[in-house]
Amino acid sequence: MAVLDGGRDNVVVSISVSESLKMFSLSVVWGSWIMVKNAVALAVRPQWSNDTGHGNRKRSAANDDAVATAAGKAIGRRALIRDRPPPCLFDAVYGTHSYVKVKGVKLHYVECGDPKGEIVLLLHGFPSCWISWHHQIPTLSEHFRVIAVDLKGFGDSDKPSARKSYRVEILIEELVMFLSMLGVDGRNKCHVIGHDLGALLGWYLVNLWPNYVSKFVAISCPHPNVHWEYLPPSSFFNKNWIYFSQLPYLPEMDALQSDLKIINQCYQHLSKTKQSDDLSYIDAYKYTFSRTEDWTGAINYFRNLPFYRIEPRNSNDSLNKEEDMLQVPCLLITGSNDVSVKMESFIKSTEFLKTSTVRIIDNASHFPHQEQPKLVNDLLTSYLVRVKNVQKELQPQNSGGIVGRMKDIVTSTFQYGNTLKDSMQRNILPITTNTS
Repeated sequence: MAVLDGGRDNVVVSISVSESLKMFSLSVVWGSWIMVKNAVALAVRPQWSNDTGHGNRKRSAANDDAVATAAGKAIGRRALIRDRPPPCLFDAVYGTHSYVKVKGVKLHYVECGDPKGEIVLLLHGFPSCWISWHHQIPTLSEHFRVIAVDLKGFGDSDKPSARKSYRVEILIEELVMFLSMLGVDGRNKCHVIGHDLGALLGWYLVNLWPNYVSKFVAISCPHPNVHWEYLPPSSFFNKNWIYFSQLPYLPEMDALQSDLKIINQCYQHLSKTKQSDDLSYIDAYKYTFSRTEDWTGAINYFRNLPFYRIEPRNSNDSLNKEEDMLQVPCLLITGSNDVSVKMESFIKSTEFLKTSTVRIIDNASHFPHQEQPKLVNDLLTSYLVRVKNVQKELQPQNSGGIVGRMKDIVTSTFQYGNTLKDSMQRNILPITTNTS
């Protein structure tokens, strides 16, 4: 078993008791509203169905039986389809599928690229799985050993039902143990790219184990300390749904409604194209979340993560002091049309970071890595791939003295270009990237 050292155990803290009680109280209110709304919908629907235009006549028993039989056949057809994974889930272009047990928990991951290369860990969002990175895996594997993992509770990884299994400290310990099995340690670091829920988990990982990570990329997810405070109430996954998720059973039942309507709502950018490839990915998500147990583990993240924050490393110092900031370079990516997060939260996130870069992707919402894949891939590659210093191979013969050393510095700065700016400047203002 891998031995872990160098982690921090004093960074992640729980929110106050009063805030916790407020969340649980609102969860009861919102859950009651959902139950009433669904009950009313069920009560009204048969009345509309019975109305034939000649009064409210009851349907015959034979008609009821026919409708029930047709519904049963429809459900059976859907179940048969969902019993077989769509081809995209086992397409060889994405690499090889592997499984590993970490503290008794089986994790599934897809690996692509040079097995001896530097690792890039991809952490998907909600509701999703490793296939969320289908645009990034082939591109990044040209430079790295790409590991796209199914988070615990998702996809083909184990799905323990206990809420306590998804506490932050447990999730991060398992994730770090997983990285250690892949060869990551204090000397052999990795890059971490997370989207949505995966980025939220990545924030805790990079703060608890900064010596394991070279660079961190957070897509569509600001720092945890501001994320929950700046959730737009008008978004689909707004605070009301976060409250609702605190209840047992009901969120899982609601997610399965109307043939997984929640998947269609999340991935509208795929359904709008009406292309067979994009529609196959929607089928993959519906296959992945076709059972109640497929939702329990995933929703358990929301039953835990809103209660955690990242506290200062030096509790007596201000967050504005550089020694108290996260030292790992971070790239924050957000879509210009993302209604589920506020731009203000990304700006405020830079206050916690010593080295940060913010990029806004035009014509993209909550899934910029899927909506503008080429643009995001180019951004990731330029940010993560190390630029070789060619100047070292072309040393001038007379480079001694202060003049020669200054010449080398200027040449090196020109050689690195934007890479030097990204790695040295702090709190870079947001830059809008045009796609036209």
